[in-house]
Amino acid sequence: MKISYHHRTRGKGAEGAHIMGVVDAFRELGHSVSLISLPGSDPELQRSMPNEEQSEQAAISPLKKTIFRLTQLTQYMPEFIFELFEIFYNFIAYFQLKKNIDTEQPDFIYERYSLFMFAGVLQAKHSKIPIIIEINDSAVVERVRPLFFHKLARKIESWVVSNCDGIVFISENFRQTIESYYDEVAAGVVCPNAVNSHDFYPVHDRSTALRKTLGLSDKVICGYVGAFVYWHGIDRFLNDIAPKLKAYPHLALLLIGDGDTYDKIKSIVNSHKLADQVVMTGRVPHEKVHAYIGAMDFGILPDSNEYGSPMKLFEMMAVGVPLVSPDFEPIVEVVDDGETGWLFPRKNFLSAVEKVLELSNDSEQLNSVSVKAAKYIYSERQWKNNVASILTLPKINKLLERG
Repeated sequence: MKISYHHRTRGKGAEGAHIMGVVDAFRELGHSVSLISLPGSDPELQRSMPNEEQSEQAAISPLKKTIFRLTQLTQYMPEFIFELFEIFYNFIAYFQLKKNIDTEQPDFIYERYSLFMFAGVLQAKHSKIPIIIEINDSAVVERVRPLFFHKLARKIESWVVSNCDGIVFISENFRQTIESYYDEVAAGVVCPNAVNSHDFYPVHDRSTALRKTLGLSDKVICGYVGAFVYWHGIDRFLNDIAPKLKAYPHLALLLIGDGDTYDKIKSIVNSHKLADQVVMTGRVPHEKVHAYIGAMDFGILPDSNEYGSPMKLFEMMAVGVPLVSPDFEPIVEVVDDGETGWLFPRKNFLSAVEKVLELSNDSEQLNSVSVKAAKYIYSERQWKNNVASILTLPKINKLLERG
């Protein structure tokens, strides 16, 4: 089949990895996929041009470059202006999709849903083409950036979820939340995040050379990979474990990433004189992240939310690095406590600390769970598994049956 994948994200980080994971899996199963992206935000182009300036220049036309620059500015705008731009973008998206449909003649559209985005469903209805919506965000859940036009966002979302031809939910919790808020919701499947085994796979030597470079050759390493922001909880976890680390000299923390709470965490490390046990790398080039994860014995995911499916959970487990994670429902759907990882009561950072300290003395359990975590991700949480589920949606299954 021919598929048009439409999104309105910046195509970077976890979003870009998710988009290309789905796209690659469709292609691996023999389908052709064309991407329709925000100008300058094509994750496929960014993958082939890792240099940010090069990928930005690929925005091509003056009009696309203008739109790209505007999208860059939106992050600094007041919320109501940001949302007005999102609403306005529907006009651009509508004609982008029309051009793609006229050129590619896809069998269906696959859209990564964004708030205020109705152009995809509208164009699909006008063109009489099925559209599947992948929904990872919603007007009915608590958001880091609260909505200004909240009622309008919900009204648009209600129309989208009832008029599309199928929905892909990030978790069962998210599915139940959406279905409880809206009277009519299209048929759906639940597809948590996943990985591609070509990109994330076990590192059997535990990145020996890298561990030596980091000065951690003789340590049991608990790692964190992600943004240093308040809602990920890494600063609160560090604040609680820092006073106890000196009593566990064999344990080290390897923290990869950057963000708003980086300086706060650095201050905690310095005040407790933990430079020999806590290594903060800052941002690491994407192509090197796999090796850094491979240097870890296990990991920590301090916090999440009620409906999300953290990408790093899957990537680290695939490398054979099981995590100590909060017991939110979407994580419980993935982690079998004591078998493929460990769970602690959500928001109870002291409980997370105690589990990390306990595990640092149990190499046998770390090794056993590491093997099981990687095996589980390899067998059940590949992007191709998700795509296989997506293809079972009634409208898409009918297309397959027709050949």
